[in-house]
Amino acid sequence: MMPDLITSFPLLMGVAVAGYLLGSIPFGIVMARLFGLGDLRQIGSGNIGATNVLRTGNKPAAFLTLIGDAGKGGAAVLLARALFAEDAAQLAGFTAFLGHCFPVFLGFKGGKGVATWLGTMLALAFPLGLAACATWLVTALVFRISSLAALVAAALSPIIALVFGWNSLVLISVALGALIFHRHRANIARIRSGDEPRIGRK
Repeated sequence: MMPDLITSFPLLMGVAVAGYLLGSIPFGIVMARLFGLGDLRQIGSGNIGATNVLRTGNKPAAFLTLIGDAGKGGAAVLLARALFAEDAAQLAGFTAFLGHCFPVFLGFKGGKGVATWLGTMLALAFPLGLAACATWLVTALVFRISSLAALVAAALSPIIALVFGWNSLVLISVALGALIFHRHRANIARIRSGDEPRIGRK
């Protein structure tokens, strides 16, 4: 029988570090280099996520970045759950998100974390993650603003979790949602001023 992770600090630390390192893999940087797009940090917004890769006009690179960034969050959750317990799965997902936002490989200057957040939510509870993805998609289609779609989805996820009885996921939904808002401070200011770029604009 596996040890109770609640009382096993070394295992918790191991899960946290492993999740963080997995989340720190900068798939946007990797794909930009593989596709010969240059240093992604010098392009568009300078962000390392799929939205900024899309600004280069290279849709395959953007798609692969999206899959990689979402996949690392989901993989962290699923591996921790398979090897340990649900508490470990939530911890791994949370630290994978932190790894994307503050990656050790890029001097702790990372992305906004939206794709990693969505991948994490899908792995934690597929219906909740699907609801978050659907909220993002509908908002993006209506307003054509990726950051606004992320903010709306992040704000609604804890409410959805509470309404549908996923009580164990309310706290992590709130925590990740708060970090999404924190990482989008500049975007919020541009949305309010009407200067936020729309999806598809380089």
